[in-house]
Amino acid sequence: MLNRYPMWKYLLILLVLVVGLIYALPNLFPADPAVQISSDRGEFTLSEQRLDRLETTLDEAGINIQSTERQPNSVLIRLANADDQARARDLISESLSDDYVTALNLAESTPSWLESLAASPMTLGLDLRGGVHFLLEVDMDAALTQQLESDASAMRNMLREERIRYRNTEIGERSISLQFMNAEDRSEARQLIAPQYPDFQYSNVDLSQGAGLKMTLTDTAVEEIQDYAVNQNLTTLRNRVNELGVSEPLVQRQGPNRIVVQLPGVQDTAEAKRIIGATANLEFRLEARPDTPESRTESFPFRNNPARQATLMENVIITGDRVSNANQGFDQNGRPQVNIDLNGTGGTLMNRATRTNIGRNMAVLFIEHNSVERTVMKNGEETTVRTQDTERGIISLATIQSALGNSFRITGLESPTEAADLALLLRSGSLAAPMYFAQERTIGPSLGAENIERGIMSVQVGLLLVVLFMLVRYRVFGVFANIALALNLILLVAAMSMLGATLTLPGIAGIVLTLGMAVDANVLIFERIREELRNGLSAQQAIHAGYERAFSSIVDANITTLLVALILFSIGTGPVKGFAVTLSLGILTSLFTALMVTRAMVNLRYGSRPVNKLWI
Repeated sequence: MLNRYPMWKYLLILLVLVVGLIYALPNLFPADPAVQISSDRGEFTLSEQRLDRLETTLDEAGINIQSTERQPNSVLIRLANADDQARARDLISESLSDDYVTALNLAESTPSWLESLAASPMTLGLDLRGGVHFLLEVDMDAALTQQLESDASAMRNMLREERIRYRNTEIGERSISLQFMNAEDRSEARQLIAPQYPDFQYSNVDLSQGAGLKMTLTDTAVEEIQDYAVNQNLTTLRNRVNELGVSEPLVQRQGPNRIVVQLPGVQDTAEAKRIIGATANLEFRLEARPDTPESRTESFPFRNNPARQATLMENVIITGDRVSNANQGFDQNGRPQVNIDLNGTGGTLMNRATRTNIGRNMAVLFIEHNSVERTVMKNGEETTVRTQDTERGIISLATIQSALGNSFRITGLESPTEAADLALLLRSGSLAAPMYFAQERTIGPSLGAENIERGIMSVQVGLLLVVLFMLVRYRVFGVFANIALALNLILLVAAMSMLGATLTLPGIAGIVLTLGMAVDANVLIFERIREELRNGLSAQQAIHAGYERAFSSIVDANITTLLVALILFSIGTGPVKGFAVTLSLGILTSLFTALMVTRAMVNLRYGSRPVNKLWI
């Protein structure tokens, strides 16, 4: 009996190993420490003379520069030493104006020929590569104010539809106040509004002229609004983080009004902060007619030309939360635009408002909330307080040519970057309430470089011990097993790189366990071969029987472990998932190398000729 594989099996094994080697190679090219210069908003421009001065400044400070690369909206300066990153960032920030954002970054160094094959290194987790940590605080007062303004707008629409006259609307801390001409109008309004808004407590107010109705939110309603604001912001942040393409991010609630965001591998806080912290939203309003009362109108400047203003209706047609999808595009003249799709309710409201106002102008109002720190005197001491500064500007004012439906476009944007950012924010969802960064920091590996080295050392020591044991115990067959073990590690790294899996310190533990388990199958096979030799079978028969009869035991044992790993992945979070991923992939690669690769090597060594003695 001769042990041979058909040619197609050898070619298949060779193909898998070559592909694995190619996609594992990028991990030999670690990312370079770098400093990235970008613009806070709009198009990025940095002259060659200014860039040369920056390079001279870094050189005079003793900071070695590997290379300088111009990218579409930034400049990337690669450094030779990671310890110089923070110092280089500080020097560049001092040399540039506030219009530029200087941030730490890690620049990939994968060769272009590997990038052309879509090969990239493994993503490292926050505990190995570091990243950015944000602690955001939701403005609960603003959440209440926004809800009250929305309810007040809806109430005004109801009163106008029922032709109930009112004089003025005021928004308080937790209340809405309406003024009427007389008590009869107030009574009609209360009967109309109260069934639709049961979360308010209603009380009549006597005025010197007319009658007033005060509606105050109940404590339960306030708690529900604030809780909804945090949960909605949490969902929106997760969508925005997904748009950033960060692997294994952490976005979770902390306390009653805070949200923690951790982005592994991201050291450039500029892009992350700009997208995550953006509190922009849109409002679609009709331009006011000349005879519209001032109490029902508001004037706003144009965003790209503050000297120009337009007067809009107080009532809002729809807001950005009605957008179901948004994509950047260009019009027929090559100017940037955003193509918008509305949900069913948004499309109905837009159609209802535009079909009766053809020929009238409609404005797109851009609203952005910014957190501002101010120093005030309190009890004779200076105290820093944080307030919200809201900027409103018109980005588009166009004539309604026909009734609009679920799809339309926004023009008048300054740059493709602004169009892309606006589309991303609308696509990921609007925030229910403004947020500000209570804490922001770029962090290194949380477990320290020494512990990371120990994790890598554990893999090396584990691999060395297994190699020595297999050589001593199984001699030539041990060499086959060790080669398969090395190939198993290459295939595991390649699989994680191809799938975009994130490697964490628990993941390294999974690799160590995989290396120990990888030789289990070979041990079962080799011990079975030795047993068959003791039973009197020939060398070729013992090899065949060893692989055939150990197959079921190997598969049973590994399938059980694989099921456990899948359960850990499905119910675990964070470190548990990282461990489960490497363990699952390691089981699959070890089955391939133990059952097929070692068999192929044994067949090539012994299968084509008679064998009198096996060194096993």
